[in-house]
Amino acid sequence: MSDYIGAIDQGTTSTRFIVFDRSGRVNAVAQKEHEQIYPKPGWVEHNAEEIWQHTREVIAEAMARGGLQPQDLSAIGITNQRETTIVWNRRTGEPVANALVWQDTRVADYVSEMARAGGQDRFRGKTGLPLTTYFSGLKIRWILEHVKGTRELAEAGEVIFGNIDTFLVWHLTGGSKGGVHITDVTNASRTQLMNLETLSWDKELLDAFGIPEAMLPKIRSSSETYGLAKEPSIKNVAIAGILGDQQAALVGQTCFEVGEAKNTYGTGCFLLMNTGTRKIDSKSGLLTTVGYKLGEQPAHYALEGSIAITGALVQWVRDNLGLIEKSSDIEALARTVTDNGGVYFVPAFSGLYAPYWKDSARGVITGLTRYANKGHIARAVLEATAFQTRDVLEAMEKDSGIRLDVLRTDGGMVADDLLMQFQADILDRPVVRPVTRDATTALGAAYAAGLAVGYFKDLKDLRANWAVDRTWQPNLNNGKRDEMYNLWKRAVTRSFDWAA
Repeated sequence: MSDYIGAIDQGTTSTRFIVFDRSGRVNAVAQKEHEQIYPKPGWVEHNAEEIWQHTREVIAEAMARGGLQPQDLSAIGITNQRETTIVWNRRTGEPVANALVWQDTRVADYVSEMARAGGQDRFRGKTGLPLTTYFSGLKIRWILEHVKGTRELAEAGEVIFGNIDTFLVWHLTGGSKGGVHITDVTNASRTQLMNLETLSWDKELLDAFGIPEAMLPKIRSSSETYGLAKEPSIKNVAIAGILGDQQAALVGQTCFEVGEAKNTYGTGCFLLMNTGTRKIDSKSGLLTTVGYKLGEQPAHYALEGSIAITGALVQWVRDNLGLIEKSSDIEALARTVTDNGGVYFVPAFSGLYAPYWKDSARGVITGLTRYANKGHIARAVLEATAFQTRDVLEAMEKDSGIRLDVLRTDGGMVADDLLMQFQADILDRPVVRPVTRDATTALGAAYAAGLAVGYFKDLKDLRANWAVDRTWQPNLNNGKRDEMYNLWKRAVTRSFDWAA
């Protein structure tokens, strides 16, 4: 058995390749950002070929930095930004259009059209998902209807669909020369085309969305060998694990017991709770999704609260307002004041996700007075992430009947101590940051791959790797907590129906 396990972490803003040792520690890493393309308001695209090239480059770079050869890796896992949609030519490997990113809202008219025929929740029973611009199914339909000749080719199986995981596996295993066209159950569950009970593509859903089954990948488990890599720097290494990024973080945080939950603070924010082999249908605006499926074992489901804009709000303050030079400066600016000065920022740039699901909401800043300054705005930016997390956590506890005793956190924003303390304060419960905090998604993919090839023996091996870096205890009186949260809820209502 080789000494290391690799993971491709293909995210919304960048691509990383990370090599881990058996204890889950990072041995080597390389990362490259890719272009964010905004052709029109509400449209968000990526160049899929750029992502593929960057994937090749970061793999080679990390392997070189670690002084590693392909035989040093037991397997490679993949974790990816979910819902981002690519349609490409099976013979040439060329995408027929830019990838439509999960944040893209161009299919809003389709959402309204389909909701008129049965309501926003018409497919929730089968898919666990409401009708919204978020998921892949309507994005596929948009490409089929707006890129000339694509539908005919799709029906013949000549152009094929995949989220980023599928696109990368296809290329890594040979591309147009025999590449494997597959996805895992976690990514398939985010298309709104898979039946959560059968874990297979559903004919009724495909007909309703107008999607030819010939263009869809085969659905596999999250942990099994899918094929061998053809890339020189990792030639013949098994590709053996796939998890959508938030499910990967659930695995990386070793949330294997019913009721265990994690919150990932990245471009968006995603709170997932393991509900075991029983799927819970949400009545509170959450998503029911597949958490993971390890080999032949039954699938484990999860409740998920998806927040579209968290870290992306900090980037917006940096790039669009110029209030800070780099994202990490937001904490220092927020610390120049002792509170938010009555300012609340609802970052509904692409509508509101859980638990509201308001595609027509738009961002608002409320409570401005002459007293307010850029420090108050910075503080409101950080607090927005914590308030949105409380919205989701309350909905999750209501649906599951389980009270979270502690919140496990990961992602880039958890380096911000001020945010983490306020998160504990507004939730009124401890917040825990693990030792591995900014590579948790990649670690989850590595765990899935390692389990598939015997690099890790079982879940006990993975749990032994998890360790606490820091815990924040709540330190806010109940009256102030309630006052702030009520003002936040008022601010949220101001964002509703702005783009109606």
